[in-house]
This record gives sequence, structure tokens and C-alpha cells, in this order.
Amino acid sequence: AVRNIMKLEEISDLWEDDAKIDRTELGNEATKIPQLHNKYFKIFSKERLILKKLVEDRKQFKLLKFEYYMGTLDEETLKERNWEPNPRKILRSDIDMYIDGDKEYIDLNLKIAYQQEKIDFLESIIRSLNSRGYEISSAIKWEQFKVGA
Repeated sequence: AVRNIMKLEEISDLWEDDAKIDRTELGNEATKIPQLHNKYFKIFSKERLILKKLVEDRKQFKLLKFEYYMGTLDEETLKERNWEPNPRKILRSDIDMYIDGDKEYIDLNLKIAYQQEKIDFLESIIRSLNSRGYEISSAIKWEQFKVGA
């Protein structure tokens, strides 16, 4: 199982430090790019797997909620989930509306949205690292130009 979930804030704090470039040590900064790329790609991969798991969990949960609102969910599952049997008779065509408004389902969707936000942020970090070599090379050329080399 993939765990050890990072908070968006933790990723942001890490990047705040790693995003800094020491303009006096451009050569060293260039050699750090592969390590930084590896670091953030590992985090990205782990967080993306967590997102995929949450999306799959949501599919199973939606099925459970469908059966719950249809009144066909077995007693054992109701007990496991600590849910009372659904007292209402709901039209099949209205079930999606009930599921979409279900607090637990909404909470799961918010978890997925938060996870997606982390993925988007990590993708932007990786894109930034991919262009960092070019930026450092340009800075080195500029420094050489200024001293007339």
C-alpha cells in the first residue's frame, strides 16, 4: 500500500528551498538538477498512485451508496459502515442526485481534488526543473559576456 501522504504545504516548503539558485555557484546548481528532478519525480509518482487509489475507491464507494439508496445494501455492510438502513423510497433516476449530495461522497471528492492539486503542483515543479538547465546555461553565458570572455 502506498502511504506516507505529504501535505501540499510540505511540498511547497520543500520547493521554496530547492527553487533557490545560488547565482555565485551556477556550475554547482547545474549539477544539482538531476538530483532535484529525481527527488520531485519520486514524490510525484507516490502522490499520483495515491490519487489513482482514491479514484478507484470512489468508484467502489459510489456503488455502495447506490445500493444504499436503492435499499439493496446487505445488513452486514450496513453494520460495517455504521449506516442506518435508508428509510426513503428513491426513484432510480434520482439516486445520482442523492449520491452527489451525500456528505461522505463529497468528502471523498474533496480528498481527490486536494490530491489532484498536489499532482498539478508537482508537475509544475518538474517542468521548472526541466527548464532550469537552460536558464543556468543562459546565466553562465551572460556572466561570460559581462566579463568579456
